[in-house]
Formats: sequence, C-alpha cells, structure tokens
Amino acid sequence: MAVTKDEMLEAIANMSVMEVVELVEAMEEKFGVTAAVAVAAAPAAGGDAGGAAAEQTEFNVILAAIGDKKVNVIKTVRAITGLGLKEAKAVVDSAPGPVKEGVEKAEAEDIKKQLEEAGATVELK
Repeated sequence: MAVTKDEMLEAIANMSVMEVVELVEAMEEKFGVTAAVAVAAAPAAGGDAGGAAAEQTEFNVILAAIGDKKVNVIKTVRAITGLGLKEAKAVVDSAPGPVKEGVEKAEAEDIKKQLEEAGATVELK
C-alpha cells in the first residue's frame, strides 16, 4: 500500500525536530545524497522569486555561525523557539540553518539581536 505525499507530510509535521533530523540522516545514507545542498539552494530560489526586497514582510532568521559561546547560543535558541535542550542543540549543531521562519521584521531583528549577544552570527533572509 503506497503512502500519499500528503500522508507523508502530515507524519513529518507530527515529528519532533530530532526525529526529523534522524529521518534526514537516514535518507541521506539510503540515497547517497546530502540535504545541505538542497537546503542551501532553497533560500536562494525563494529570494529570487521575491522580486522587491523593500516589500518583504516575512523573514527567516538564519543561524550562520555559532561562535565561541555555543552553550549561550543553545540557551538563546531554546528561549526563542521553546524547544527542548536536545532539539535546540540540534538546531545549533546544524548551523548554518534556520532558527525561526516567516516572522515579521521587528521580531526577526529582535531574535537576531539576542543571538548576536549570545555570540552567534545571524542573517535575515
């Protein structure tokens, strides 16, 4: 019995961050691919489709680099996202990657400020 795309997406949506990370690793191993290339290409494609940057209303907060204070960055990610310790550590360990997506400009700038104060390098896209 085949699983539909919608059923698969629903199952993934109900997973914890750690379960998704494990799923991605298993898929990378099984199919001999690296998801990092696809993840890096996705924001570039979305940015090109946006057209006018002045009208952007939603931003993605991207953790570009951890810096020397990894523990502080993990604590800050936990506070911002509400994730558990393992999930927040997974987000930090997977840098560069998104911390929070689709947020308003003011919230994105606040998150960026908090992460930079914790010692991280952050980009808004």
